[in-house]
Amino acid sequence: MAEAEALYRQILVIDPRHADALHLLGLLAHRAGRSDVAVELIRQAIALKPNSAETHSNLGIALKDQGQLDQAIALKPDFTEAYYNLANALKETGQLDDSIAEYRQAIALEPDLPEAHSNLGNALRDKGQLDAAIAACRQAIALKPDLPEAHVNLAFVMLVQGDFLRGWEEYDWLWKVKDAASPQRNFTQPQWDGRPLEGRTLLLHAEQGFGDAIRFIRYLPRVARRGGNIILECQPELHRLFRTMAPDLQVVAKGQTLPAFDLHCPLLSLPRAFSTDLGKIPRTVPYLHANAAEAALWRERIAGPGSSISPSGSDRPSGPDLKVGLVWAGNPAHTNDRNRSLKLASLAPLAEVPGVRFFSLQKGPATAEAKAVLASFDWIDAAEDLKDFADTAALLANLDLVIAADTAVVHLAGAMGRPVWTLLPFAPDWRWLLGRSDSPWYPTMRLFRQSSIGDWASVIAEVREQLQVLVHSRGE
Repeated sequence: MAEAEALYRQILVIDPRHADALHLLGLLAHRAGRSDVAVELIRQAIALKPNSAETHSNLGIALKDQGQLDQAIALKPDFTEAYYNLANALKETGQLDDSIAEYRQAIALEPDLPEAHSNLGNALRDKGQLDAAIAACRQAIALKPDLPEAHVNLAFVMLVQGDFLRGWEEYDWLWKVKDAASPQRNFTQPQWDGRPLEGRTLLLHAEQGFGDAIRFIRYLPRVARRGGNIILECQPELHRLFRTMAPDLQVVAKGQTLPAFDLHCPLLSLPRAFSTDLGKIPRTVPYLHANAAEAALWRERIAGPGSSISPSGSDRPSGPDLKVGLVWAGNPAHTNDRNRSLKLASLAPLAEVPGVRFFSLQKGPATAEAKAVLASFDWIDAAEDLKDFADTAALLANLDLVIAADTAVVHLAGAMGRPVWTLLPFAPDWRWLLGRSDSPWYPTMRLFRQSSIGDWASVIAEVREQLQVLVHSRGE
């Protein structure tokens, strides 16, 4: 890419008005994540070559990162690629109805475009039209059987419906998706398929986010019963926490040199290895634990007036109050973060419930919202003291309840057997299934779901009501 950029810049030195060089240089900038530069370069190309539908289409792709859309369609009404790219951009900005319409227009112009059918299936799933989503994904696969994105999109629909056995099979296509967030590891050792280990050494590795690692590490005892030795590789932030699962478990932080092993298995492939359906989910909790000494320190710190962390609300002791941890936003790099995360201001109605002391467990960029916390909250910001998930577990052991968006904290609370209320968008991640207020993965979890896209107000209203009920029941 560096050589191509150098070539285009040489062309522009000779001819600063070379539209194609500006266009191609803009595409390179977009691929490098420099959307502002990409938009400016492609706009210059359009100014010099205004009738290029392809350049307008690529401008639309670059502009979607900035929440803007330009259409090449007016220039060339039968330009399939423009409809397809516009549909992608509309989906990224949450305009699902318009996105679906544009995918269908692209398909009407080019019925044999498998990518359009696959992405249409994805958009239909987000709208809750699951039968139509499955049909679109299957059509994509019929047109191009080796299109991994279509198989993965089909997997997500199957899994969210609880069709686990078929869903796990399709999910394994994830490893063939180009530029996947979690690329397949290039181990020479074969992947384990669940058969008896017979003394061999198995590497389990966390290939997805923190939440998935916490959810699927539950299979560790079942793996151990297959008669082998286990090495667990995980993110450094999970290293201390996962060591609590077994005293002799060898845990390696990602990035460190791996010991020798005979077989490997990603954590998310364990459900398939154990033929897990809804009735076979390992449900025993807790399977993760806080360090007793660290939990005792937190208990002392939040016990009363002598607390070593100061609340940003009132100075009264927290002792008799319901202690509730809050997390309102996940990793902004997550593909569905725009839908799953809230703003702290959305939780304001919870502050109206008397007898509650709130603790911010929020990490990442959204912590800035906690610095300007709503004055009405009786609030302790504990996030700076949470360096890893073992620290978070020690605090959770002292809380009565966690209320959080779909983040790793809800998985940790569930894995510890702590009461947790999870706030879910209308189109939830497949892991939460559909139409139920409980989770088969976590017996102590309660799910609060949007009834329509983007409607957090009704979710928080229900949470507030149930929080009042809980406080009242403690006082009886």
